[in-house]
Amino acid sequence: MEADVVRSEMVLPPVMPFKRVQMGDKYQKGQSRGRYWKHLKQLLQAENFISLPLDEPNYLNIESPPSMYPSKKYCDITGFEAPYVDPRTKLRYADPEVFKRVRNLPNDHVQRYLALRNAAVIIR
Repeated sequence: MEADVVRSEMVLPPVMPFKRVQMGDKYQKGQSRGRYWKHLKQLLQAENFISLPLDEPNYLNIESPPSMYPSKKYCDITGFEAPYVDPRTKLRYADPEVFKRVRNLPNDHVQRYLALRNAAVIIR
């Protein structure tokens, strides 16, 4: 009886072609599971940009024209988009609560915020 069982195991293939392959069987532990994304630094190292001619465009020497869209304005206090500007201090603000804080700021703090934005405005 045991000899029949051994012979039957030898006849059957170990993997049935009509069955789905389990992920654990397909990839051993520690192997990558498919496609992965390369960072720009890895792409630049993989390509040999030094050997390319200087007039040929690549990631290192590409030039683009300035944007057609206006630059976005951000709140000097919160960092959110700022649709408003305080006429007295010239600080940008996002909402009325921030406007109250801007009006209560001392002049030296206002000058520091403007200096961060490289907007040298002298407040009278």
